[in-house]
Amino acid sequence: MSSITALTVVYALLFYIAFAVLVVGVGYKIFVYARTPQPLKIPTTPAPTTAAGVVWRMTKEVTVFESLFKSNKWIWIFGWIFHFSLLLVLLRHLRYFTEPVWTVIALVQPFGRYAAFTMLFGLAGLWVRRIVVDRVRYISSPSDHLMLLLLIAIGASGATMSFWSPAHTDIISLKAFFLGLEYFHWEPLPADPLLLIHLALVAILMLVFPISKLLHVPGLFFSPTRVMIDNVREKRYTRGWTANTGETK
Repeated sequence: MSSITALTVVYALLFYIAFAVLVVGVGYKIFVYARTPQPLKIPTTPAPTTAAGVVWRMTKEVTVFESLFKSNKWIWIFGWIFHFSLLLVLLRHLRYFTEPVWTVIALVQPFGRYAAFTMLFGLAGLWVRRIVVDRVRYISSPSDHLMLLLLIAIGASGATMSFWSPAHTDIISLKAFFLGLEYFHWEPLPADPLLLIHLALVAILMLVFPISKLLHVPGLFFSPTRVMIDNVREKRYTRGWTANTGETK
């Protein structure tokens, strides 16, 4: 193990804790979602009548946000741009956790770098919506604005490091730090102030993710209006509170 500074120890422990909170928190929420009773058959119509139809419906929801596209085109534009850009950014950052770097991750690097700008554009549009649209502003809580601010701060600090920081971050040492966390062989973390701010913001996001509205990511797959088959006439539905009523089928 190389000479380890107090800064390295603090950030290593911070990311271990943040990762544990993220995994355990999201896992617990999924456990709660799975055990929540769904006593009624309530798929949003027109709904698929087969399991394959549900898979196709969910595929469209996850990839192109079909229901959002049908309900509001402007929100869909900003939302889809943000989520797709975020995916590219996350794929690009996988280079810090893999050695050797996977081919697909290497190919996505230039797209992921500039996706930071489109991600910020999408976030800005979603934030303006919460401020300008009356009905959305009425139901927006301070946490909604803080989460958008946190995401914007993460994207802005990352883009600044890539394009405008006069002292470029030592990405080789940064990768060694994260690979060291994976194998419990700690390596020194570069003491770049902007990098430290960026990493601290990411750790905060990981810590608050399980208790925030961002948890709609796994929650989508437990939404009865999306994942239920519309076969109530062909098959009697019993689940949750209705499963133990003692009635005969």
